[in-house]
Amino acid sequence: MIRILAVPALLLAAHPLSAQSSGEQTFIFDDTTVTVSAPQTIGEDVTTFTLDNGMEVVVIEDHRAAVAVQMVWYRAGSADEPVGQSGVAHFLEHLLFKGTDTLAPGEFSSTVAANGGSDNAFTSYDYTAYFQRVAADRLPLMMQMESDRMENLAIGEGDIATERNVILEERNQRTENNPGALAREQFMAAQYQNHRYGVPIIGWKHEMEELSLQDALSFYDIHYSPNNAVLIVAGDVQPDAVMALAAEYYGTIPREEDLPERLRPAEPPQIAPRRITYTDPRVSQPYVVRSYLAPERDAGDQDTAAALVYLAELLGGSSFTSALGQALQFDTQTAVYTSAGYSGDSLDSTTFGVSIVPAAGVTLSEGEAAMDKVIADFMAADIDPAAMERIRTQLNAQEIYALDDVQGRAQRYGAALTQGLTIADVEAWPQVLQEVTAEDVKAAAELVFDLNQSVTGWVVANPEQAQ
Repeated sequence: MIRILAVPALLLAAHPLSAQSSGEQTFIFDDTTVTVSAPQTIGEDVTTFTLDNGMEVVVIEDHRAAVAVQMVWYRAGSADEPVGQSGVAHFLEHLLFKGTDTLAPGEFSSTVAANGGSDNAFTSYDYTAYFQRVAADRLPLMMQMESDRMENLAIGEGDIATERNVILEERNQRTENNPGALAREQFMAAQYQNHRYGVPIIGWKHEMEELSLQDALSFYDIHYSPNNAVLIVAGDVQPDAVMALAAEYYGTIPREEDLPERLRPAEPPQIAPRRITYTDPRVSQPYVVRSYLAPERDAGDQDTAAALVYLAELLGGSSFTSALGQALQFDTQTAVYTSAGYSGDSLDSTTFGVSIVPAAGVTLSEGEAAMDKVIADFMAADIDPAAMERIRTQLNAQEIYALDDVQGRAQRYGAALTQGLTIADVEAWPQVLQEVTAEDVKAAAELVFDLNQSVTGWVVANPEQAQ
């Protein structure tokens, strides 16, 4: 049976509650009492509170359209998988759409669609997230179904066999058939020799083939619990109504008392450059990539990460204005493509990357030498103040435009809270970006550009190109 909800009043329905002197609120449902921490309002439209089972809730108000987005983020990604079970986090993400004790296989998404909404899920190194975008008056139904699969997943051996074939085919399409993706896997494995970031999110194929029902259920039982989850509700909603719904549907789920501390294997100090040549006849054009270990955004300390955002733009953002683009694509025509990239959204150390596709007649070694010269010249020269202001203006505009994307805002908070940041860090980030100076950028570059913490990769179609 597909459930269709058309009772807007449910969203505002009053639940039994009494305000506590401490600011806490208590809800009573049958024989279950749920206590919710005093809500905190941050900025103009963000409210947060915590259920007594440990589930953190963030409400982002945007009343311009009668739409709501619900996202449940688990602090469990591929980097949290047991050794030898790579891909189980992503595998479980697929299995959560199979069914529960009360929902038939596929009924979850069918119900969302029948109510005019959309839903999906995604897995990364540090989290797994599930979301629905629906009319605001359908939020209670979404919470009912999402909370149901948090504790009542019902899967069997038949589901395992079917979905294991699905994820293996997904790997075939996205990775095995893509030489660039295969090369990236090898480079990441070289960059992270002990940390789980060196293992692909989708998993190594030989380990995916062995994933079992018990592997999936074990990961589900320990990680899919309210005290390991963050609920984000964004859109045309009121915080007090969301609190009542969250208490009813999620607050009655018991916390996982045996939830382990989130510890990852530490990466040993890298004391020498690493190099890889990846050869695949399907490579259409040889190229050079290099990644350096780089710091991530940390709670209360986002300055270096912000400076690295500027460094990526200055060095390899626009082909027309960046140092690599101007020097190699226009001034000398050494390359047909250059880039630099950095993302600080990571629980543990991340990477800063640069790349170059040499022009015809330019060898990889010549292209790499030219790339290194641009980096050296950049480090030796002063940064153009006009370039800093241009990037500052661009970043400010991006942050303003991002406020129009309800789901994008929900994703920002969900990713941050599952990667060690706080709501205050998310709120402060736009201002942190605006305060970056040229001196900050140079200091960050000095920190990152250490060849002893780098992996340089050549991607070629045949050995003759590797020169």
